[in-house]
Amino acid sequence: KEWKVEVIKERMKQFRVLEGLLNRRDVDFVLNACDAGREGEMIFHRVYALSKSRIPVKRLWINSLEDKAIRDGLKDMKDDAEYKKLLNAAECRAQADWLIGMNGTRAFTGTYFKKLNIGRVMTPTLAMIVERQEAIDRFHKEPYYKVILEADGIRAVSDNIADEDDARSLAEKCSGSDAVVVEVSRQARTKQPPRLYDLTSLQRDANRVFGYTAKATLDYAQKLYEAKYITYPRTDSRFIPAEMADSVKELASVVHNTIPGISGLPLGKGFNRLVNDEKVSDHHAILPTSAIEDREETASIPEGPSNILLLICMRLMESIADPFIYDDIKVALLCGETLFHAAGRRTRQEGFKAFSGKIPDSMKYRQTTIADYLDEGNPEDGNAQGFSGLLADGLREGVSIGDMQSHYEKRFTEPPRPYTEDTLLSAMENAGKADFDEATERKGLGTPATRASVIEHLISCGYVERKGRKLLATQDGMDLISVMPDYIKRPDLTADWENKLLQVEKGNIEAEAFMAEIRALVSQILMDCRNVSDVDRLS
Repeated sequence: KEWKVEVIKERMKQFRVLEGLLNRRDVDFVLNACDAGREGEMIFHRVYALSKSRIPVKRLWINSLEDKAIRDGLKDMKDDAEYKKLLNAAECRAQADWLIGMNGTRAFTGTYFKKLNIGRVMTPTLAMIVERQEAIDRFHKEPYYKVILEADGIRAVSDNIADEDDARSLAEKCSGSDAVVVEVSRQARTKQPPRLYDLTSLQRDANRVFGYTAKATLDYAQKLYEAKYITYPRTDSRFIPAEMADSVKELASVVHNTIPGISGLPLGKGFNRLVNDEKVSDHHAILPTSAIEDREETASIPEGPSNILLLICMRLMESIADPFIYDDIKVALLCGETLFHAAGRRTRQEGFKAFSGKIPDSMKYRQTTIADYLDEGNPEDGNAQGFSGLLADGLREGVSIGDMQSHYEKRFTEPPRPYTEDTLLSAMENAGKADFDEATERKGLGTPATRASVIEHLISCGYVERKGRKLLATQDGMDLISVMPDYIKRPDLTADWENKLLQVEKGNIEAEAFMAEIRALVSQILMDCRNVSDVDRLS
């Protein structure tokens, strides 16, 4: 009925310092300059409440630690009461996690005589990993065969063939014979530039390109933020407000002129794509700051943060660049009374892809920093068109290609791939998406700021292990999920709560209504545990 908070012993000395400051009689008001978000709001108010201070509070809300951003924020401070709904959402999140985690963990542990950690976000996330693991374990690879035709730089492939003798016979039949072009299709396609980074998309790319964990990426981004090189990283928006458009244009010029490897490429003008006031709530997308102009300071940034800064700079360049336009070319060949297929593409306009290739392969998985990159410039990319250049002009229906070389290859069906942090973050972000309409503002498990800690907690509890870049369920993790009722494992339920927390934050849902749902779930967990039979307990 009453939620009590106390200071942990290890922090009592520091708390006493704050307590004294917060009760000074010569102070007109207290400035809450904690992180501009749910958790920052809650941290401040817990300390403030424990101090028993009665001094009025004002709120500093900023997205960057650059001097100008701080000065602008100080000119536009709000009364703390305006953030009451944000505080309500923060307290709901904390209380919901405590109620489900503490009661669920104790209930299931007591029921099955084995420590079973339960969490509002952790358990459905683990369930996804276990489900993938079980699909991999159940998988039985099956052989199949492909016949390959090659001539004049063209490489065409047959459909899957089940029997090896049939594949061998077809390869022998086609070897040295002619193939006739029966169909050529060329379809112009346009791929739009990517959006700016939010935290989750940054973590995904950092894992894919550099192999960094989600937690490491967040830590590196936080260091960059505190050093004033990037804006606030714990954001779920990939847009900027209209009022920032002019300043981002100036920033883009700074980035373009600072990194030698891209200064020769045209600076894009697609700034309108970055602007969407409706999709910016408390924080805009992650951006570099003009502090990167200082080459001497930038050169001292350590490897990890340096690579993250490079990703963020490149993403800004990509996001304002022109679209990538290409011809998607498909060719069907007839040989040995069998259809073979070839595909390729011809680039019409490189657009943002000109920037995508500017993170050199030498940086991936190696200790190379942005400072090295700035000194060396960008290596030549070459002009690897592959198949598309050969397909573009000379092939048309009815053309015969002589003296085909052919062989067959044995292949195997492949199991589902284990999750990496890249793919798991994507799965968490999109969990339950099909169960919500397009108007739902926040979907998925957890928030960009919490997903990394959920993954680390699963690993520290022994339910998941890292093997290289793979995230694999352990036997303990599989045992835990095997006894969990579906309503705890369902990602759509937790995703729905995440959206409701956002609605509490906006004042559209009362905090008590949200907590009533949480208490009902706890009651259901306890009732279900009481009803577990002795046979199931011991098995």
